[in-house]
Amino acid sequence: MSTTTWNRHHILSLADFTPIEYDTVLKAAASFREVLSRRTKKVPALQGQVVANLFFESSTRTRSSFELAAKRLSADTLNFTSATSSMTKGETILDTAKTYLAMGCDIMVIRHKEAGVPSAIAAELDRLGERVSVLNAGDGQHEHPSQGLLDLFTICTLIDPIEPRLELLKDKKIAIVGDILHSRVARSNIWSLTASGAEVHLAAPPTLLPKWFADFVNDEEIKEIDQIPNRKLFVHWHLEPALRDADFVMTLRLQKERMTANLLPSLREYHQLFGITRSQLKHCKPNVKILHPGPVNRGVEISSDLMDDPEFSLIQTQVTSGVAVRMALLYLIGSGKAVG
Repeated sequence: MSTTTWNRHHILSLADFTPIEYDTVLKAAASFREVLSRRTKKVPALQGQVVANLFFESSTRTRSSFELAAKRLSADTLNFTSATSSMTKGETILDTAKTYLAMGCDIMVIRHKEAGVPSAIAAELDRLGERVSVLNAGDGQHEHPSQGLLDLFTICTLIDPIEPRLELLKDKKIAIVGDILHSRVARSNIWSLTASGAEVHLAAPPTLLPKWFADFVNDEEIKEIDQIPNRKLFVHWHLEPALRDADFVMTLRLQKERMTANLLPSLREYHQLFGITRSQLKHCKPNVKILHPGPVNRGVEISSDLMDDPEFSLIQTQVTSGVAVRMALLYLIGSGKAVG
């Protein structure tokens, strides 16, 4: 597999991803999806390399997906959990990273509840002149690049299973609904989906939108957000205009653990106003598909029956896509570190 168009050492954000980089990831992920369909689901692409999953925050899907992706590429894996680590004895985050560096780690996959931690570790490794790559597996309310890329891959492969590519989403309408304020997934998806030329509509209560979005809310006359130039991004305080003629709807988890104030009257009222149900889908295109990054609060962000309906739901497909996309990301940043 050629990596001639890939020069990125770390993957920390999608804000500066180029169309070529998006298409390179999609192409590589499609190749690895084919590998995962074989009887033997393993390739020696990263044999001899060490991938450390440094998760300073709880995770099920992302952590398991990265671990499986690394093993499918024949890498050795190390898994870190802060609750059972020396951090309970006072060790710093950078000292933890340096410990794994001393063990011969080639790639660090890092998740942390504070924004900027993966970037800080990457900067320190660069300062030390190390060739170790850092992959951001979600940092605070900043970004979650691999989730944004697997969502992009899920949608593109639905349109063209053989050759998923960025241009397939041009002029598609995609609604992102829910807790935009606290969602790193929303931020990564905003960058990736608008880069494709898709029209992205955000819908949330005013208390769950970043403050600077408020000036651009207009449910009757759609208004573009100037802070993200040359991108089709729009904001609504009500659900219906965001769903109107939507091709895809992504609903987000209410991140109650990040909420420091009473931002919602009740979960029941939220579901009535912003929950995705069959009755709400009447505003969308007839063949609309639903996504959710998980974990899902059933009956809050989305009705339970709709979540389990394969005619509409892509939620399980997203989980499956995650392994192929994360194999692609580990391969792309690890291919220049081959041992010999």
